[in-house]
Amino acid sequence: QVQLVESGGGLVQAGGSLRLSCAASGRTFTSYNVAWVRQAPGKEREFVAAIIWDGGRRSYGDSVKGRFTISRDNAKLTMYLQMNSLKPEDTAVYYCAICRTWPCRTDSFGSWGQGTQVTVSS
Repeated sequence: QVQLVESGGGLVQAGGSLRLSCAASGRTFTSYNVAWVRQAPGKEREFVAAIIWDGGRRSYGDSVKGRFTISRDNAKLTMYLQMNSLKPEDTAVYYCAICRTWPCRTDSFGSWGQGTQVTVSS
C-alpha cells in the first residue's frame, strides 16, 4: 500500500506563497488519483484540490480556486501544491491522501500522510 509524506509547510505572511510536496513510496502511486485536504483547529476537514492519476484532470475547492495549483510528477512519485496569495484563513494542517474515485468524495480518501502545518500571518 502506498505511503505518503508531506513537507514544505511553514509560516508565511499574508499574500505570500508556499509549495507543499507529497512524496510517495511504491510505484502504485502512479495508479492513484491523489488529493490535498486541510483541517484548521476546531473545523472539519476541507477538500483543497485533487489530481487524476495521469495528471490530466484537476479539481479545486471553491476557497482556493485561482490561488492554488496542484500538480504531480509520477517519475518522482511526488505531488505538489503551489499556494499563492495566501490568506490567514488558509492556516491549517495540510494532508495528502489517495482518492479512490473521480471526482474525489469524502468517503473515497485513504492512505493519509501525517500532515504539514501551514500558518499564514496577517
